[in-house]
Order: sequence, then structure tokens, then C-alpha cells
Amino acid sequence: MNARILIIDDEAQIRKMLRIALKSVGYEVIEAETAEVGLAALVRQQPELVILDLGLPDGDGQQLLAEIRTFSQVPVMVLSVRQSDTDKVKALDHGAQDYVTKPFSMEELLARVRAQLRDRLPTVVQKSLTDGVLEIDLSRRLVLLRQQQVDLTPKEYAVLAMLARHPNCVITQTQLLEQVWGPSHKEDSHYLRIVISHLRQKLGDDPTEPHYLKTEAGIGYRLVLG
Repeated sequence: MNARILIIDDEAQIRKMLRIALKSVGYEVIEAETAEVGLAALVRQQPELVILDLGLPDGDGQQLLAEIRTFSQVPVMVLSVRQSDTDKVKALDHGAQDYVTKPFSMEELLARVRAQLRDRLPTVVQKSLTDGVLEIDLSRRLVLLRQQQVDLTPKEYAVLAMLARHPNCVITQTQLLEQVWGPSHKEDSHYLRIVISHLRQKLGDDPTEPHYLKTEAGIGYRLVLG
């Protein structure tokens, strides 16, 4: 599947120019004109890269970037008219991977996009995760709690493994249901709730204040580990 890129920019002409250029080289493009719409698109559609303008009509892009970093490690490329070192340093401190000032060369921008996606690839597949108490070894399909093997059903392991492949990132209910149960079950959220409940019980995760399996109300779940 081609990489999915989210553009958050209130200038329609900029979005159009980026959309045409990115689509011409095979990327899938999602557009958002406000911080609110952009944040929702990020959570629900899980892009591989975000191109973010700092001047948004409903909030400052720096604040949005800081909020994104509370739950996602998706690469963010800032695209802004602001050229001061202060703005650049602040964006990088908030977790941006790159900072491009407007006006910009489209060839250079596409090269920077390729670099971000290329550099991201090695971190996508992670063989094993652990915090010293819980270990999830994807290569051996093994889950250990305090060095004792946790017996999981195939569905329980499949859900946990999908979350573990994207640690600290929100995976939507629809994505989990389609991947684990199949496309015909994407509305059967009760299946997922039961599996999450069983996983929490087996991992010793308090359902009222879970440490590992966090619920994003109305959206999905994320695994916090390591």
C-alpha cells in the first residue's frame, strides 16, 4: 500500500498544489483545513506522515504538534511562512522531524517526504517490546508477564499483536475488527470489547485505570509499553 500523507493547512491552494504533487508520485493524500479536523483525521486514518502548517484558524500549529506527540510518533513535517529560528527550534522541540518554510521548492519538498518515509521504515516492524514486567515477542508469538507465559486465544493474541506493532499509536476499532475478524465484522464492536476485557484481565491491567491497554473513547485503543 502507498504511504498515506495528511496535509493540515488552511490554504486551499497550498493543499491543492501538494495534493497534485504527492498523488502524482503515488502517495495517498488526506486533507484538513483546521486543527480539529486534522487531529480527527490523524486518529481515524493513521497516516504515515503529517505535513503541518503552523497558522491554523482554530489554533496554533505548535500546540497541535505538542498534542499529537502525546499519543503518536507519526513523522511531522512543518510547512510554514514563519522563518524565525525561535519558531523552528520550538517546532523541533515539540517533536517535528523537519521544518520547511514557504515559499518552497516542490522537488525539495518531495525529497524531504521521501527521506522521512524512508527513515521511518526500520521502526515499523519491532520484534519485541518490554517494560521489564510485560514482554511481547512478535517473532516467537510469545507474551510473558513477570517471565511467565500468558495463555491467549488466537483472537486475543491477534488484537494484542496488532497494537504492539504500533506502540503508543491509536488503532481504531474498525481497523482492529477488519484485521482480526474480517471486513464483514467491522461493526461488531462488542467482539472487540470482550477481547480487550479478557486481555486486561490476563495482563493484570486495571480496567478502571489501565496501564497497558488504553481506551480512546469512541475511536479505538492503544498499547503503552516500553
